[in-house]
Amino acid sequence: MMDTSRLSVYLQSLEEENKGILGELEKEAIQGYVPIIKKETQSFLRTILQIHSPQNILEIGTAIGFSAVYMGTYTGKETQITTIENYAKRIPIARNNIQRAEMENKITLIEGDAKDVIEGLEETYDFIFLDGAKGQYIYYLPVLLRLLREGGILLTDNVLQEGDILESRYGIKRRDRTIHGRMREYLYAIKHHKSLTTSILPLGDGVALSIKNEEK
Repeated sequence: MMDTSRLSVYLQSLEEENKGILGELEKEAIQGYVPIIKKETQSFLRTILQIHSPQNILEIGTAIGFSAVYMGTYTGKETQITTIENYAKRIPIARNNIQRAEMENKITLIEGDAKDVIEGLEETYDFIFLDGAKGQYIYYLPVLLRLLREGGILLTDNVLQEGDILESRYGIKRRDRTIHGRMREYLYAIKHHKSLTTSILPLGDGVALSIKNEEK
């Protein structure tokens, strides 16, 4: 059987180090114990962005702004990114980091509960990066499908819960059972939704790549 932990370390060793502002933000996140997208996921995200060339991006879960700045770095000058964050302590840090990256004209940070914010959005997006409160993914899905244009991509991070997704409900700590159940429900929904074609990859902490099908 393949040793996935050793494989992950090897794959990470192949990645180039982030430079400039991205390198600074990554270092600060690690020092401050702020979770950001893992190295393998960064590489995958960059590849998808360069293949898809999105013009209008929606991100759920800004944290300190690393992933928004990362997407801003690897998209065209005309691309607009809207990112949503509800954690008050991180919002000013994220705003400052967006300014440090000189991306105020490219990245718009909206404060508030993501479910409330997305319900009020009227634009359509060709790329949505879902990296917020995992227990809410299943509740976001209907609105995100409305906001995602046909042919658009929904990329969901942290879907395997460090392997716990494999366990039964009773193999999970009681405090984690609700999130565990909702994530399983979300994965089933995106794999079986008639409007989506989805692939789930054991990359980083698990990513799900979904494409919205064109209506026939």
